Amino acid sequence: MPEKSLTKRLDAVHEYERTPIPPEKLKGAKSFWGMYAGEHTAGTEFVIGPLFVAHGVTAADLVAGLLIGNVLAVLSWAFICAPVATKTRITLYYQLEKICGARLAAVYNVVNALMFCFLAGSMIAVSATAVGMPFGLAMPSLGDWLPNSIGWIVAVAIIGSITTVVAMFGYGLVSRVANVAAPWMILVFIAAAVAVLPELGVHSLADFWPVAKEKIWTGVPLTGQSKFSFWHVMFFAWFANMAMHIGMADMSILRYAKKWQHGFASSAGMFMGHYIAWLASGILYALFLLESNQSAEFAPGPIAYRAAGVAGAICVVIAGWTTANPTIYRAGLAVQAIRPGWKTWKATLLVGAITTLAACFPALVMKLLDFVALYGLILMPMGAVIIIDFYVLPKMNLRQNHAEFAGVSFSAAAALTWILTLGTCLFLNISLGIEVFFLGLPGWFIAALLYVVLSKWYQGKVKNPGPGVAG
Repeated sequence: MPEKSLTKRLDAVHEYERTPIPPEKLKGAKSFWGMYAGEHTAGTEFVIGPLFVAHGVTAADLVAGLLIGNVLAVLSWAFICAPVATKTRITLYYQLEKICGARLAAVYNVVNALMFCFLAGSMIAVSATAVGMPFGLAMPSLGDWLPNSIGWIVAVAIIGSITTVVAMFGYGLVSRVANVAAPWMILVFIAAAVAVLPELGVHSLADFWPVAKEKIWTGVPLTGQSKFSFWHVMFFAWFANMAMHIGMADMSILRYAKKWQHGFASSAGMFMGHYIAWLASGILYALFLLESNQSAEFAPGPIAYRAAGVAGAICVVIAGWTTANPTIYRAGLAVQAIRPGWKTWKATLLVGAITTLAACFPALVMKLLDFVALYGLILMPMGAVIIIDFYVLPKMNLRQNHAEFAGVSFSAAAALTWILTLGTCLFLNISLGIEVFFLGLPGWFIAALLYVVLSKWYQGKVKNPGPGVAG
């Protein structure tokens, strides 16, 4: 039976959820260049670039902010996440279980999986704006929160199903899909932006900067949108993927890397996606605003189709798909860590269903900048816990992986670090008015300091079975 054959193939997918990656399964740099380029030249790029236009970023602030922020993001992957991933060779979720205990890790994994489901859902929703075009699907606007038609739900369900199936077959297939799609997608982004420049008044290279300042990134936000500065752009570019690098979620991806230097492959995504694609999609949106008399409709599919025809619409679909794939894969690993008896494909199927349901709500797209900043902030403290546990605690003659060593299921030190860090960030936001985009950096240092102090207290309080530092 075909169904039994498919189940057998899925059951044969082994993602080493609770064991280190064996040497023969390690992957070279090509896999990571392609995966990062595919994941970050994505459906969300068709949203984030236009949202910078909507928030009134100036051309100079955007160009400089993206350059510095993306460099900092690459350095975070290469020097913070990748070295730990290649030394432990285990997933973020299993590493946290060793440090925090199974019960606290389960709480984190639920939060983590839900955040990734919502993020992947926004990407599927972006793809749906292109899939629905031939059927005259009503497109969402900047203020929409709820699905506006049955057709929207059907389009989301189709894309969500395909994306989930790819993720169910594991990292190998996710990586191969990204390697095939990434080079083509970035070319479509560039070609579409270049094609519409004459309609904005750019007829030579000398025309570009004056037009960029006067018609694209004007410094004037749309009605109802807040004003963004250089600092908003820089910190957003750095922390848009905070959960993946500083939050250490990409341990689950980079554990496959032959060496830690493969973390620099993230630059493919940061500069082809989070630089070129954000600029290109901003240009497309600026033309849409001019032609639509500042319409509130916000649909990446029609915007890309207007610039690049069928290729643009297909690019939106594939871009959303290639980003949702590894995101659902990560979420599946998080759920599987809660239920180790499940096959990873079954956990991925569950999170794919949740992701598809979430994608039905356009608010995930319309509030994407805020959501991306918030989900990274929520997950960031546990990344600080891993870094401190890995590098600092041994130098203080304290135990690494204390929960595993002491046989405890709930680390009060890690739990209090998480809660107190987020509580402090909430206080800074409410009392001092510090926006969520700016809380990640002080939040990380707060979490690191808290975990050092609380580990000293906690490890003295919890009786250990023997001396020495666990590896």
